Amino acid sequence: MNTALNQDAAEAQPMVGFTAAQFKSSYKPIWCPGCGDFTVLSSVTKALATMGVPPKDCAVVSGIGCSSRIPAYTTCYGFHGVHGRSLAAATGLKVARPDLQVLVAGGDGDGYSIGGNHFLHACRRNVDMTYLVMDNHVYGMTKGQPSPTTEPDWDSKLSPGGTGVRVFNPMVVALASGANFVARAFAGDLHGTADIIAQAMKHPGFSFVEILSPCVTFRPEQRDWRKLVHAPEAPATDDAALAARRLMKDDGLNIGVLYAGDRTPYPAAPRQARCSVADLEAEFEL
Repeated sequence: MNTALNQDAAEAQPMVGFTAAQFKSSYKPIWCPGCGDFTVLSSVTKALATMGVPPKDCAVVSGIGCSSRIPAYTTCYGFHGVHGRSLAAATGLKVARPDLQVLVAGGDGDGYSIGGNHFLHACRRNVDMTYLVMDNHVYGMTKGQPSPTTEPDWDSKLSPGGTGVRVFNPMVVALASGANFVARAFAGDLHGTADIIAQAMKHPGFSFVEILSPCVTFRPEQRDWRKLVHAPEAPATDDAALAARRLMKDDGLNIGVLYAGDRTPYPAAPRQARCSVADLEAEFEL
């Protein structure tokens, strides 16, 4: 676990408002040139500044992968966990410390493959936190293997002719599993992505944001996403059935908020302790 970088300096300054720079650590990101995650990081820090929550009251949790380096690049508290388990760690943190703003950063491999089961149940539990998945349809850190969202006909040295396997649809899964906020953003739109992230953090319950983040190293054709992404045909809805019908026609390039529900986050209210610590210790006395 890494504590907040430059934390003492941040706490020493009496600040009324915040700037994105105050949420950026001194570590230099080491992503490939042109990676969409650079812009996502800027969007995250801009959104955190918009929220007006001090870095010491925010926690960024991640798993393994290119996108999971984000906690080290912020001045918030950070937890860099094991592959696919970021949501499990973040859930425990938020339930134990409901006063913290909890943000989870991951990728399509970390979140939908080894972490797929945790994704389902995080949506179902509806704990008040925000999950950002930087989806580039490829395993970038491990040199270009197909991921759960890779197109079945994508031809590469590691999957000649493509996998032939149907893609995983995260927005459909999130909605069906009970996520209270479902949206998609594009890394190339810094301000638009920051706005969606801020909306997600403000919305109660489990918020899921899929961020199309091009991997120009292994998927150079994704540079064209900038020309292909577009606004949705209709505004966000609080009707899950209507959102599901819209997803049936989704081309994967609609940018915006799809669904903003009204489910009560877990836990609904703080629970009173049934007994004291002293009572528990007494039961184990020999």
